Amino acid sequence: MAMLKETLAKQIPGLREEIAALVKEHGDKELSKVTVRQAYGGMRGVRGLVCDTSSVSPDTGLVIRGIPCKDLTEKLPEEILWLLLIGEYPDAESLKTLQADLKARGKVPDYVWNVLEAMPADSHPMCMFDTAILCMEKESEFRKSYDAGVKKTEYWESTLEDCLNILAKLPAIAAGVYRLRFNKGPRIDSDPNLDWGADYAHMLGLPDPEGTFKKLMQLYMVLHSDHESGNVSAFSGATVVSALSDLYYGLSAGLNGLAGPLHGLANQECLRWVLDTREKFGGVPTDEQLKDYAWETLNSGKVIPGYGHAVLRVTDPRYTAFLAFGKKYLADDEVFQIVAKVFDVVPGVLREIKKIKDPWPNVDAGSGAMLYHYGLAEFPYYTVLFSVSRAMGICSQAVIARAMGMPITRPKSSTTPWIKKAIGA
Repeated sequence: MAMLKETLAKQIPGLREEIAALVKEHGDKELSKVTVRQAYGGMRGVRGLVCDTSSVSPDTGLVIRGIPCKDLTEKLPEEILWLLLIGEYPDAESLKTLQADLKARGKVPDYVWNVLEAMPADSHPMCMFDTAILCMEKESEFRKSYDAGVKKTEYWESTLEDCLNILAKLPAIAAGVYRLRFNKGPRIDSDPNLDWGADYAHMLGLPDPEGTFKKLMQLYMVLHSDHESGNVSAFSGATVVSALSDLYYGLSAGLNGLAGPLHGLANQECLRWVLDTREKFGGVPTDEQLKDYAWETLNSGKVIPGYGHAVLRVTDPRYTAFLAFGKKYLADDEVFQIVAKVFDVVPGVLREIKKIKDPWPNVDAGSGAMLYHYGLAEFPYYTVLFSVSRAMGICSQAVIARAMGMPITRPKSSTTPWIKKAIGA
């Protein structure tokens, strides 16, 4: 951890000065106007947050620290964690040191397993995963240092400790939840020779004779790691952390939001539609059959899951990365073949509907099919996989926020009568 901490410590004073100068010189300049529609629409599109770890624009998709998502697909999750925190890739020595540090922090306390084993057998895996994180709160280095009276300028240091301690344990906890909840047998020990993503795949215990599932988990962890700070999980986590709650509270809060059907459950809904398509046609449909089925779905008042995005107006580059992985390793898989064919057919159907602004696939349109191919068919678990990855972004954002001395989040709300009066209604 020393190299990571020292590198971050060198950056922080300059970043603080830069932000202070921006606020002093330009603090009254307007970034965004808020409409009545936005106020009632979940603040969609309102610029009121700062996130330096990543950004998402309509025409490029995810960009982490200035690097487009399409250029990250050959990187390891640990490299992305360093990138999120530092703003550049680690060199070989730094990467090796970070990986060793995470391994050293990876043992999950026995009481965590005792808590999980005491939960009802039919508990939702996301509830189990979040509970495991929250029950470790007693381990928080930030809470200990805060209670000891540490200076505000040093809050980030113990938050970084919490960040690394949590992330080091998440693959083992998530894999343990999977094996316990779905009766897969005893927990599997970590392999000291594997990276963070590959080790997670190893501990899940799914057959992987050629090692391609490990490659998928490396890619999956990278692609879902961060997505700026306005999505429900990142925003919820950041809001809780802004109150100086420690990262165990903040991450748990964020992942509770990720568990919602409108956020983290999308990939399983996409996969269900693809599997229904396969069942309806007894295999891979023709282009014409798929087009007719798409219209049948739309005319029944439903949507094509995985198509459209709140921000993007192009194909999600994360989907493109999964599609390329599938063509390389899953080309003979019927479910993947349908996913690829949907990409060829469905955007043309959706473009015929004027009110649809984005007919292109998002990341969830393909990721579930990848998991299903490797035998991970327990749909309720998919959000746990998402959570392990997204924890990198939520935790990194917390460290940066503490380093920059960001204040408590406290936007102003309005009543409906006030809005009616303000607009003269």
